[in-house]
Amino acid sequence: MNTVYKDLIYLLSCSVNGITPDADRIKSMDLDKLYELAKKHTVRGAVCIALERAGIKHERFHDAYKKAVRKNIYLDMERAKLLSEFEKQEIWYMPLKGSVLKDIYPENGMREMADNDVLYDQEYQEKVRDIMTAQGYSVEHFGKGNHDVYHKPPVLNFELHISLFGEQHAEPLFRYYSDVRKLMKKDEGNSFGYHFSDEDFYVYITAHEWKHYSGGGTGIRSLLDSYVYITWKGESVDWKYIEKQLRQLEIADFEQERRQLAIKVFSSAETPELTESEQAMLMNYLTAGTYGTVEKRVRNKLAKQSKPSYILHNMFPSVKYMRESVEFVDKIPALYPVGIVYRWGRIVTKRRKVLSAVVKALKKKDKA
Repeated sequence: MNTVYKDLIYLLSCSVNGITPDADRIKSMDLDKLYELAKKHTVRGAVCIALERAGIKHERFHDAYKKAVRKNIYLDMERAKLLSEFEKQEIWYMPLKGSVLKDIYPENGMREMADNDVLYDQEYQEKVRDIMTAQGYSVEHFGKGNHDVYHKPPVLNFELHISLFGEQHAEPLFRYYSDVRKLMKKDEGNSFGYHFSDEDFYVYITAHEWKHYSGGGTGIRSLLDSYVYITWKGESVDWKYIEKQLRQLEIADFEQERRQLAIKVFSSAETPELTESEQAMLMNYLTAGTYGTVEKRVRNKLAKQSKPSYILHNMFPSVKYMRESVEFVDKIPALYPVGIVYRWGRIVTKRRKVLSAVVKALKKKDKA
């Protein structure tokens, strides 16, 4: 593990545990390299707080932290506005992921948010689209997959979910959450808002993390989220219940390894002694970035299928996939062959970086 990775982990540990970092150690750090790594993992706010506790103000980190605070406030205001409209329209809803997680961190802005995730009643999907467009949002993605995407400049993004997992995701996850209402608890103080119990929220964020970890990967922020949640809840949650649910989801082993790693890595400012498997897992987090990488996604898929099968599947994806990704195929499925050619052209002309990453991963597979 290189020095900048160690520096990032050290400062994140100090940040979430209320520790003042060693100013002399910080002076030896390459803060510009650290900034780029923290940006990749969406943890600049947490690093900034640690730096400023030690009396060190770095302009780029400070600006990023201020923007994170402003964005969190802005997203909270917009979410409240939307949920108020849901109340008026009698649409049930449940905020998800970062909008909940950020409030358990010790300080505002320590946990950055990219967007607002909300689960809501699928029966009102078109009405919700009308609500969003009336509030000035553009529709970036609608009616394909398990969530719709809306954007309003400069920084407002919503992912509005009609389900937590779709058929394209791992079958145990899709099956377990197919009837999510049975897990939801009614809020106090409103008529249509819901939330998960502490146990079910932890199970969900673990399942969501696994989806990314086993796909394109996920960054160190996910591991930090886990540590903060475990630390915050401590012994107050029913771990036997959690383990039972994770067994149904077939991710109990992943959760146990992830939890042990998170505690080892973040519970102390000292560099932990890790086993070989723990080091490998930590490097998976550190090298992925917040949203993973194409190379990791390809590598994980090749671990489950042969290279020829992978290439064939990607050159000629299913009709269902094509209907979700190409509008004219969705309207006229018989145009699937034309859609395939259109997709190839789109990849070559507009997604060359993605194509290059896929080719690179395939070449590495040959050398392995």
